[in-house]
Amino acid sequence: MTAVAELVHLSVERGIATITLDSPHNRNALSRQLVAELRAHLDASLADDAVRAILLQATGPAFCAGADLKEARQRNESQERPAGGPNAFVEILKDIWRSPKPIVCRVQGPTRAGGIGLVAACDISVAAESVNFSYSEVRIGVSPAIISVVILPKVGLTRCMEYFITGNTFTATEAAAMNLITAAAPDDALDDRVQGYLDSLRLGGPNALGACKRLVRDVPEMPLDEGFDWASKFSADLFASAEAREGFTAFAEKRKPAWQSGD
Repeated sequence: MTAVAELVHLSVERGIATITLDSPHNRNALSRQLVAELRAHLDASLADDAVRAILLQATGPAFCAGADLKEARQRNESQERPAGGPNAFVEILKDIWRSPKPIVCRVQGPTRAGGIGLVAACDISVAAESVNFSYSEVRIGVSPAIISVVILPKVGLTRCMEYFITGNTFTATEAAAMNLITAAAPDDALDDRVQGYLDSLRLGGPNALGACKRLVRDVPEMPLDEGFDWASKFSADLFASAEAREGFTAFAEKRKPAWQSGD
């Protein structure tokens, strides 16, 4: 029996787990196999103490075309509910959003629908200037319901309404201006820009990186007094942590902290 080719690859080097979508024949569409492998590699990276940050990238001309429409059509015709429903993809978005480890997304090609959800869920996303995006769901009779949960907080109502209901494409530069992505980089500078972010992440304390993510994700939802109360306790716990003691000691001794020793 011929082995099924892997559609998502994982490698770990110098504290960075690189997860690569490698299904260029269908523009890295979110097939059941790709989603299952992506989730497995993401879970493995989150569980690996040697991993301090994660890079999500793709091969081929497109980053991700969104749902695998061939599979979706077959399910529609047979009235079959998807295995795991959209829930498998939902769990991936939740894992990325809640991950205590920073996740960087490198976007090298056009991105559609659910693929934009992956980009938006990540903490830092950099796209080549030649890339374009589209919430194309409306043009096939559906809506970007699942991905709206991670996109609306970043982009806001006005731009989401415009692009959700028109399905029009927009550029990487426009995506950066509306805060969907962190930055648009010249195509020939994409890798350097991404590497710069990864190098910076290696300098931060692992627990401190996760703490910063919690601030950005959680504090905006809190009332003012509750926010200050929570942040005061959160800060005190961090200042009393072993990681902070190592950071303070390393600063006083004019040396690198232990978490930078391998860099």
